[in-house]
Amino acid sequence: MTSIYKILRRDEWRAAQEAGVFKGSGIDLRDGYIHFSTGEQAQETARLHFRGASDLVVLEIEAEKLGAALVWEPSRGGALFPHLYGTLPADHVVAVHDAPLDASGVPTLGFLPKR
Repeated sequence: MTSIYKILRRDEWRAAQEAGVFKGSGIDLRDGYIHFSTGEQAQETARLHFRGASDLVVLEIEAEKLGAALVWEPSRGGALFPHLYGTLPADHVVAVHDAPLDASGVPTLGFLPKR
């Protein structure tokens, strides 16, 4: 099983749960796919894109459940990032983790597997 992660606001996740599907955050809707990170990429994603953002959660999804709609594409530094071309069914989320801010305002993702 390969876990991938989506960082988003808690209210976005609540809305997705009510709807039964997550269609994406603002950047996802603009880019035409849902941005995910691997366990190795997620903390840097949090640092670069979510500094100062409070009340975040991180969704954990089994990549294999997403099928052909999940595409691994080069992004930051040429690393392959998982991008979902479609919506994320809420029942595909296997865990939801809190992402509290550290002293410098960066969300901490201490639940991630150790490298």
